[in-house]
Amino acid sequence: MPERMKKQNQKPEQQREQLLREIEQLARSALFGTISETYRTCGTPGCGCHRNGPKHGPHLYVSYRGDKGKTTGYYVPKAIQADVRASIEAWGRLQDCLRRLAQLNKERLTATTRRKKRTFATGSS
Repeated sequence: MPERMKKQNQKPEQQREQLLREIEQLARSALFGTISETYRTCGTPGCGCHRNGPKHGPHLYVSYRGDKGKTTGYYVPKAIQADVRASIEAWGRLQDCLRRLAQLNKERLTATTRRKKRTFATGSS
């Protein structure tokens, strides 16, 4: 059975518990930012990259908005590019999970409020 179908068949509290486990796992590797690839010319004047030849790259960078709102970033060495890509993807999945969890929390709170109102209205008649 597909994962999506399993989640739909679960009770809201089971969905919440599963999301909390998934959030914990994703949070262990998540990196904030966006990935960009650049191609550059080198410092060797006779290299073809200074003329019509291909530039060197791709060079991977991660950009993000720093504490003071200014965009900043860092270079990603080739040895860890796959891990960084997976961690940036984990950040996106983490955000999706948090949105779903927030929706379930909202539904739980509004259901509680509705029950209380009905009980109160019934008791006051």
